[in-house]
Amino acid sequence: MHSSLSPEEITAEQALRPHSLQEFVGQQRVKDQVDLLLRAARERGAPSDHILLSGPPGLGKTTLAMIVASEMGAPIRVTSGPAITHAGDLASILSSLVEGEILFLDEIHRMARPAEEMLYMAMEDFRVDVVVGKGPGATAIPLSLPHFTLVGATTRAGLLPAPLRDRFGFTAHLDFYDNDNIAKIVIRSADLLEISISLEAVLELGKRSRGTPRIANRLLRRVRDYAQVHGNGSIDIETTRAALLMYEVDQIGLDRLDNSILRALVEQFGGGPVGLNTLAMAVGEERETVESVAEPFLVRSGFMVRSPRGRAATPAAWRHLGKTPPSEPLGLFDSPDIRP
Repeated sequence: MHSSLSPEEITAEQALRPHSLQEFVGQQRVKDQVDLLLRAARERGAPSDHILLSGPPGLGKTTLAMIVASEMGAPIRVTSGPAITHAGDLASILSSLVEGEILFLDEIHRMARPAEEMLYMAMEDFRVDVVVGKGPGATAIPLSLPHFTLVGATTRAGLLPAPLRDRFGFTAHLDFYDNDNIAKIVIRSADLLEISISLEAVLELGKRSRGTPRIANRLLRRVRDYAQVHGNGSIDIETTRAALLMYEVDQIGLDRLDNSILRALVEQFGGGPVGLNTLAMAVGEERETVESVAEPFLVRSGFMVRSPRGRAATPAAWRHLGKTPPSEPLGLFDSPDIRP
């Protein structure tokens, strides 16, 4: 689940989502680890240990949480960190769980601190203290909880406090997918959507999907729309390139936001460094969007660097925009006491 997705995109994602570890493409190391964890729990006849899934958006954290519930034959409750603004919100959810239920908590790093502290006791001792009343007369009533499994998902594992991280029995980090696995995902999704697509088009979509299944599936649906309106519904390489040109996705997968960020760095700030807040204002986006959606791919692709002084464009970014990079070094680390 991702809060920025439209209801239509969420429905489309759910239709394409695998329902078992066997159907899940890629992330082989994580799949093997989760499989072992769940098998052992089933053999003991007990709920699994708590699981923390971290990694950039769109790599399958929500899908894995659903699969955990399916493999354990358990119901799943879905919520998110921003939705839990008070400890009472969390207490209400926890007290309504049943034995063995999976609680999926997306964006767990954005949960309110009082609720976070309540979660420590719930995860470790399966109980919470509900405070009744206020002031000197307040009373804490202990409430026993059924044994449940918390599956937390985060794009910012570094923001989780150590006491919370330590209470997870298993932590997995999901990596970006390679082109082969993305191609397998595109082929699987095209089959489910009953789309005729050439191998060349599959490879082109994979190359432009930034190693992210969610983006691959979204681009596939947009190219399908283009083929339906401007062609015979069948997707070939020419149709794919024309559709992606219309949707401003370039040959290496950079979209409008990515290129806007690079142009701002190069054309407005001389390559940087520039603070994240200033950069976000320059492209008309929220700081969180720039930092969590665009920045990981730009850094991984070698177009942007992060430093104590801010974000800066690399020579590769200048060349990508058709410009000559400056000959002088940027001096990114001259003043480590200056924060972006």
